[in-house]
Amino acid sequence: MLFQSNSKSLFGARKDMLRGQQTPPEINLIPFIDVLLVILIFLMISTTFTRYQELSITLPNAEGAVSKSKPKDISIAISSDGRVAIDGKRVALDQLTQVLSQSNKNTGSENGPMVIIAADGKAPHQSVMQVMEAARNANLPNIVFATQSKSK
Repeated sequence: MLFQSNSKSLFGARKDMLRGQQTPPEINLIPFIDVLLVILIFLMISTTFTRYQELSITLPNAEGAVSKSKPKDISIAISSDGRVAIDGKRVALDQLTQVLSQSNKNTGSENGPMVIIAADGKAPHQSVMQVMEAARNANLPNIVFATQSKSK
């Protein structure tokens, strides 16, 4: 024979080795449990050190006279189709800055009136941005948005 195989002798030796082992190999879980307990203890100890510090602040007391002149608020309504009304009067978008500037001059307040934007939930974003830009151009920095609460 040209090719002589030693596979028979190797398999036979391997079977003899397997016959000599009486118990199957086991996984020792004790070191694994020890490591998990150490990690658990570390996490328990480290979480007790993360306390939030509180500052005790004593706020100052002051008494002052109530301001008698309240600046007039400017109400701007934006409908779902993008139409704009200032204090109940419909205004074109290109005249918005002029009307807001005129309203700002009429109040004569040092901080300027508060602009309340009441936009429909389906109003175009572009219309709201145009109103905000017109208020900024008219030097009206106090802008708030009107919302309504959900009734149960």
